Amino acid sequence: MLRAFFCMTALLAISPCAFGQVASSDTQTLQALLSELRALRQDLRVSLNRTQGSQILLARLQLQEEAVTRASDHLNDARQKLFEARVRQRELSSELKRTEEALNTAANPADNPQDLQDRIKRTKSDLEIAGNMAQQQQTTETQAEQQLRDEQDKLSAIEGQLDELVRTMGSTAQNSGRNRP
Repeated sequence: MLRAFFCMTALLAISPCAFGQVASSDTQTLQALLSELRALRQDLRVSLNRTQGSQILLARLQLQEEAVTRASDHLNDARQKLFEARVRQRELSSELKRTEEALNTAANPADNPQDLQDRIKRTKSDLEIAGNMAQQQQTTETQAEQQLRDEQDKLSAIEGQLDELVRTMGSTAQNSGRNRP
């Protein structure tokens, strides 16, 4: 009986110690799980922020590509108008030369040199207007070229940001894979 009493007392004394150790192990496990959960939540926040940043950057890239396309179209239009203005200038210049030659070689006074002189004045006036138009178109072309360069620079900057984001995401994924068991 004494033996049974001694065994019962020993069991009762050992039980609380064993439960305390189990509780300590459970607390450590819960703390580890909680830390892991917090780290995962932080990773998720960072990932969502990067995803949102990527989407915004891609939208900006698309808008900038459209701006470059518009600027390129504007430059092409300006070049075409400049070309047309220069062609018109050459045509008028040729017409002026022909008319002046006709006036100088007019052997017959009945050819009405006054008509030729009026045509020369009118052609000179038209030539001056065409020269002004060509000069305006040259200015427009220069401005369009500058605008296209500016838009292309902006596009390059956005592409650089996108490249940097991709590099950052790649290095973060590698680091994250190394840190995880």
